This record gives sequence, C-alpha cells and structure tokens, in this order.
Amino acid sequence: MSDEQTSVPRLTPAGLYEHGCEHPGCKKDGGWGFALGKTAEPHWFCHQHKADGEQYIR
Repeated sequence: MSDEQTSVPRLTPAGLYEHGCEHPGCKKDGGWGFALGKTAEPHWFCHQHKADGEQYIR
C-alpha cells in the first residue's frame, strides 16, 4: 500500500479488485465505496471509517 491519498484498485489473481481505505494512516481494505452519480470517482473506506465516506454522497 502506498502513502498516496487516493486509492488505486488492484486486480488480484482471482480477478477481484482490492481498494485500500482512504482514511489517513489506515492500512485496511476499503470495502465501502462512496460516489455521487455513476460517473464520479469512488472513494473507498474500511468499515471502521465508512462514516468518512458519507461526505462524498451529500
């Protein structure tokens, strides 16, 4: 995982995408995606920080 603020999805050998949590300092998997509209870039957060993502859908 990198120190960048944006999460770049990685394709796993099984063909699944992994997203890192965008909360500063968090290294968990970002299973919760937030975007306003179908064309918006999603922001990913883990379960613990999913409340941070709600700012992207207001």
